Formats: sequence, C-alpha cells, structure tokens
Amino acid sequence: MHITQLNRECLLHLFSFLDKNSRKSLAKTCHKLLEVFQDPVLWSLLNFNSPAELQKRNFLLGPALKYLSICWHSERVKVCNIEDWMKNSFQKDFCSRHENTVTDFLLEVANRCPNLLSLTLSGCGHVTDDCLLLLLKSCPSLKTLKLENCVRITDRTLEAVTLYGRSLQTLHVDFCRNITQSGLERVKEKCPSVTLRAERSANMIPDSKPEKKLVFEKWSRKLAQL
Repeated sequence: MHITQLNRECLLHLFSFLDKNSRKSLAKTCHKLLEVFQDPVLWSLLNFNSPAELQKRNFLLGPALKYLSICWHSERVKVCNIEDWMKNSFQKDFCSRHENTVTDFLLEVANRCPNLLSLTLSGCGHVTDDCLLLLLKSCPSLKTLKLENCVRITDRTLEAVTLYGRSLQTLHVDFCRNITQSGLERVKEKCPSVTLRAERSANMIPDSKPEKKLVFEKWSRKLAQL
C-alpha cells in the first residue's frame, strides 16, 4: 500500500509526528501530500531554535497558530545581547541581519495569526517594544506572554500589556535588564489578575553608554551578577 492511498485523516496523523523539515520534504513528493502539508490543522504550534529557522519556510503561518515559541541560546546569537556601543563593526552587521529576520517574522505573525494564545521569546536580543505592542494589539486572545533575556524590552512593553493585554493571564519578563520596578508595579496595579514573574529583571543594570571612566566599574558590576 502506497502512502498516498491513505485517507486524509491518516495522513494528517502521520504528519503530526514529523518535524518541520520532514513535513516539507514529504510535501515535495506529490500534490496530495502538499495539500496535507498546507492543512491548518498541522500548524497550531511552532517552535524555533535559531534565527535561520525563521527563514526556511518549512512551516505555515495562519489563523490556526495558537502556540509560538522562539528560543535560542547559541554562542553566536549571544552577541546580540551585548549593548550596541560595545559591538565591533562585524558584530553590528551580524546583529542587524538577525534583527531584520526577527522583526519581519513577528510582523508576519501579527498580520496572519490573530488567534495566538501563547508566545514565548527567550534569548531574542532584537525583539523590540514596537513588535510586542503590535502583537498585543493584533492577538487579542493572547493569554500567555513569556519573555526571557530579551534585552531591548522596556517598560513600554509593560505599558502595552496594561492597555491591550485584555486576555492575558500569565506574564513573565525574566532577565530583561531594561525593565524597571516602577513598570512592574504599574502592571500589578492595572492588571491584578495577571500572574506576573520578573526574575532578576528590575535588579539588573540597564543599558546606557557610560563615560570612559565608568566602563571598568560597569563591567565589574555586570560580572558580579553572573
């Protein structure tokens, strides 16, 4: 019996066990399997572990997407979490490409995935307040937002949560060094029903280009936190 002789339900069940690359490879073999690949039922959950994965187009974005996770922690990507003034020209170029990739992807999610329920971003040094503001506006059913080590996130995102996170039940902003205690207190005041966690965030040293005489002092304080 050939795989294409299976009914649609069986094929969807088979595809559900495959990763994104395997699904895409199988879809290239015939039109029937391509139709299965394009079925929204398969794409309610997406996980990404590197910026390069966002550009592979071995997945579909659409209203069926409910759970999205973007987590990367490789040594190459960690450079993106360094403050801009500390980067050399090569590092700035490298980070600029990542920023464009991440921004374009999240804008696409905002435009095409209005039913998103859960978003996790970890180690994403280029996620901005503007991106999260748009996502909160575009995904009114979002219940869970988890941000970890997203260094460009500030109190503007927390303010957006108070304005547009009407369905939000869980908010994590762990190790986001540009979040302040006053911003966290505002979320607690305006959104008392939201379960808020902010491990280390308000106690970390925020970004700011120091005077030359303070460079060594700041580095010493950052190292002491590790």
